[in-house]
Amino acid sequence: MATHVINVERREDEGKGASRRLRRDGKIPAVVYGGDLKPVNIQLDHEKLWLAQQNEWFYSSILDLSLNGDVQRVLLRDMQRHPYKQLVMHLDFLRVNENEVLRAAVQLHFVNAEKSTAGKTAGVVIMHELTEVNVSCLPRDLPEAIEVDLSELAVGDVIHLSALKLPAGVEIPQLKLGTDHDVAVVIAKHARVEEEPAAEGGEEKK
Repeated sequence: MATHVINVERREDEGKGASRRLRRDGKIPAVVYGGDLKPVNIQLDHEKLWLAQQNEWFYSSILDLSLNGDVQRVLLRDMQRHPYKQLVMHLDFLRVNENEVLRAAVQLHFVNAEKSTAGKTAGVVIMHELTEVNVSCLPRDLPEAIEVDLSELAVGDVIHLSALKLPAGVEIPQLKLGTDHDVAVVIAKHARVEEEPAAEGGEEKK
């Protein structure tokens, strides 16, 4: 598992006014909570954070928040963005315990569709019903993404949650709720061709 270090600073001032001043200075207010420690207010450099949040790993990986070398391992739990500006307004991070099972959303990577029978058949649509899946595992086993190999996909095939190949130590809690929860992840089917509406009054008389 790759290591992703995010440098942070402690934030002493609180309130909306203080947060506005931070943002004017190119900083983002954030909070770290969870575990046996009290919540801690922190701030991050907006430019560096903006680059980091464009990567998939930022949302589904364990992050190492470094405060002057003191590292706490966390998961991103919430990120508030400005409604129309390219600005991150606030972040919430949850501390993780290396020995406790956690739940997190992991992105699905669909590969080899172009090699499949479905991918080579004209008029067939390969539909991605899910783009992420909620998993449970220890922090050290959390994958950055789960690969879905579509090379054997044929027309009419459906790939369900239970067919996903999970890394060792990773489970999908939803599957424990029964077969009704084994939902479709990928469907390959013929595209629906809508019939042209008939002209009003029937065919034109010659």
